[in-house]
Amino acid sequence: MLRRMARRGQRDGVHDGPDDPLDAAQERRVRAVLALGGVPQADLPDGVQQVRLRLLERAAKGYEAPRDVSAWAAVVASNLAMDWHRAKRRQERIGERLASLRQLEHPSGEDTSVLSLAVAQGLDELPDAQRQVLVLRFYADLPVRDIAQELGVPEGTVKSRLHTAVRALRARLHEDEVV
Repeated sequence: MLRRMARRGQRDGVHDGPDDPLDAAQERRVRAVLALGGVPQADLPDGVQQVRLRLLERAAKGYEAPRDVSAWAAVVASNLAMDWHRAKRRQERIGERLASLRQLEHPSGEDTSVLSLAVAQGLDELPDAQRQVLVLRFYADLPVRDIAQELGVPEGTVKSRLHTAVRALRARLHEDEVV
């Protein structure tokens, strides 16, 4: 089924061919469930695509097709809406923790602002994966185990990224003669 879809291709994201796992009515139902679940309009197309992907993955693994695709798709859409809210809450918690860290009393003086600026510039220069674990570990104060779970990577990978990021940031601060 996947090969047939790939051969036929899909025109500009329009899924109206006979191999589309969701018909128009099912797609509307999925959109409605996502919207009622609180997913923003801008994220609805991605949600519909996720439902399609899960249905195709199910077929690719050789599982039997759901008896009622429409009901199955609605349940998957509902789960996706819950996942969206969990991710949003997780981001909000990280933002709150970062904000509370900023509000902590810092020593006054120009040295602190120069150091803060240098650290911010150093963070900007790090690769995304390294910056992400560094911020989660030292700004959000998450343990390595929790970071690994949140990112879905092994703890060793988190430790390696942290080590590399700290070494690069330290080198940058020494290079700029900030520390």
